[in-house]
Amino acid sequence: MSTRRTPASRLLGRDVVRLGMAGLRARPARAILSALGIAIGIAAMIAVVGISSSSQARLNDELARLGTNLLTATAGKDLLGKDTKLPEDAVAKVGMVDGVESASSTAALPEPVYRSPLSDPDATGGITATAADTALLDVVSGTLRAGNWLNEATSTYPAVVLGQTAAERLGVASPGTQVWLGGRFFTVVGILDPVTLAPELDSTALLGEDVAKELFGFDGSPTTVYERSADEAVGSVRELLGPTISPESPEQVEVSRPSDALAARNAANDAFTGLLVGLGSVALLVGGIGVANTMIIAVLERRREVGLRRALGGTRKHILLQFLAEALLLSALGGVVGCGIGAAVTGALAFGNDWPFTMPAVAPAAGLAATLLIGAVAGFYPAVRAARTPPTAALNS
Repeated sequence: MSTRRTPASRLLGRDVVRLGMAGLRARPARAILSALGIAIGIAAMIAVVGISSSSQARLNDELARLGTNLLTATAGKDLLGKDTKLPEDAVAKVGMVDGVESASSTAALPEPVYRSPLSDPDATGGITATAADTALLDVVSGTLRAGNWLNEATSTYPAVVLGQTAAERLGVASPGTQVWLGGRFFTVVGILDPVTLAPELDSTALLGEDVAKELFGFDGSPTTVYERSADEAVGSVRELLGPTISPESPEQVEVSRPSDALAARNAANDAFTGLLVGLGSVALLVGGIGVANTMIIAVLERRREVGLRRALGGTRKHILLQFLAEALLLSALGGVVGCGIGAAVTGALAFGNDWPFTMPAVAPAAGLAATLLIGAVAGFYPAVRAARTPPTAALNS
């Protein structure tokens, strides 16, 4: 007499998913709250990465538009620590350096700037009067918000162009307004937009060199020299600026590259982004603990269900897969919602700040992978505990 073996019970993949979803639908409120913990962590990580990437894209676009080939030269200090001066012909010398395409300069003047002669003498608002070369605007890639830039005519008359910050602090909204500069009225002929590569110009009142010499005794010595060079020549020009401007004391000339400051600022933002991603990871871990707690409670509450399934032929593997599927589905739900929230927050901030929306494809993929991993880890112990529960003990609980 032959003995026929009973085929092993099998649980299809679609049945595992269906059982997992049924378990979540049975307790919707608890499932939503647990998934929300995962979603908050993922949303924080996605939003931080997306905002950082969008900010980086905006900076790259801005640098591409403004260029990274602007160098500035300023007077340093001598061996005794005293301030030095650049020579009057500094701009002309710089213009003769091979690779230099254009050059200009500014010179700070010791003249206060006020809204009117009745203003408080101590309320300068940090605004400085500055003599500017007519080529300055093109060299620093500046733009006008209103009015006109200094030209050969207005440079000889009491006319000024205000930086954005200076205009705001003086309460000047449009050209044609007069301000009190150096003990006399000057007419505002233009207002600048923020100058990204030369932010020091934002809080200045710029007047022509000719009128500065006539009214304030300007000696022609610039405070800062700005120059544009060919991209491939920036390195060599940077080395030659000091010796060219001051052959006797090249070490007293300080040369900088404004775009390097922007890059440094972006590097600082990246470090801050890393910190926020770390905080998001902690929130994600807390969400994982919430999933584990939910699954453990589900096992305790469903011992009778586990016992009944085991009595009807369900194997330990079936029980293990069922509860593990619930944990994975719970985490996946939180991950998808979190990615959506993070992308929405990034899009809103990018739109509000006029940034290009940028989201690295690896960010949501890594976020979802992290949620599934956390779900698997969080649900493994409760699933094993449910699988090991004896049918009789479960039915008698």
